[in-house]
Amino acid sequence: MKRLAFKMHLNEGQKEEYKKRHNELWPELKQLLKEAGVNEYSIFIDEETNTLFAFQKLSSNGGSQDLGQTEVVKKWWEFMADIMKTNADNSPVSVPLEEVFYLE
Repeated sequence: MKRLAFKMHLNEGQKEEYKKRHNELWPELKQLLKEAGVNEYSIFIDEETNTLFAFQKLSSNGGSQDLGQTEVVKKWWEFMADIMKTNADNSPVSVPLEEVFYLE
C-alpha cells in the first residue's frame, strides 16, 4: 500500500469551520476518493502555524491530489477556498512531503 503526505495552510481562526465542513463531507466526494483508491485519509493541524498535515493510504498510484479535473472536486475546492490558502483555480496550496522514516 502506498502512503502519501502533504501539507496545506488554513486561514487564521478557521479550524472549527474546517472541521465542520469535513465532518459533513459530501457523499459523492467520499465515493470518488474511495474509487480513486484512497483507503485512509487523515488531516492534522499544527495550531501554532495553521499548517494542515494530510496523510493518505492508497491502493493505487493516484490519490486525492490527482482528482482536480473532476466536477465534484472543483466544487469542493470552491467551497473551501474562503478558509484556506488556494491557487488561482481554488485548489489548496499543497506541498508534497517526503517520507524519511516508516516503522511497520
